[in-house]
Amino acid sequence: MNKLSDGKPSITNKILSSIFVAIVLIGFVLLSISLIGIKLDFTTLFQYKFRLWQGFLMTILISLGSFVISLFFGLITALGQRSKVLVVSYLCKIYVQIIRGTPLLVQIYLFYYIIGTAWGVNNRYISGILILSLFEGAYISEIIRGGFESIDRQKYEIAKSICLTSTKTFKYVTLPILLARILPSLAGQFASIIKDSSLLSVIAVIELTQTTQEISADNFRMFENYIFIGALYFLLTFTVSLISKRLEKRYNHELRA
Repeated sequence: MNKLSDGKPSITNKILSSIFVAIVLIGFVLLSISLIGIKLDFTTLFQYKFRLWQGFLMTILISLGSFVISLFFGLITALGQRSKVLVVSYLCKIYVQIIRGTPLLVQIYLFYYIIGTAWGVNNRYISGILILSLFEGAYISEIIRGGFESIDRQKYEIAKSICLTSTKTFKYVTLPILLARILPSLAGQFASIIKDSSLLSVIAVIELTQTTQEISADNFRMFENYIFIGALYFLLTFTVSLISKRLEKRYNHELRA
């Protein structure tokens, strides 16, 4: 049977459909490559496996570090925007508007070559993580702020009526609802961090994209190199998506329980 009793597709049907779509997409790409007369040879990448592995690990480390710090920036900014102190509220709102209104590439050049130089931050990796964190923190702050505003005030009234303290209200009411509502968006933002980390190659941070650029200058197999790292980026972001779905189901189950 293709569907379960509740009308949802079976696992077998999902797997077969996914395989079919993957075959169609890969076939389309391979056909397009053959039409322009390119013969792919991925074996040339084998001799660079250690450099690619190091670049891959560095991309993961930069992404994880940036995500953790951007969560902190996002939370502080989201709370700051809700502050009754106008100076704090306006400062946080201006930060969000400026960061979201300008390209990341421009911010990388500005923060690294001007602000970073002025304040003595010369380490490219630290600078890269901080720049990514500031950029992504603005988007995460909007995710968190939207999550707070989506919580029904009635739930707080119920918590108050049963004499829950502020700490317990946050632990048993606010936090579970907030996490269930913002996790998908946070996962999407983490996937964006992984992809945006490739732009740090413009300041010579040796992550996956910079490594691939150096390899391409050596083996002149640009198509194979970039197809391969595209697959690696997809592997990372797809893994994040799967983890997000599991966490989302877990918190939704806890909320219904």
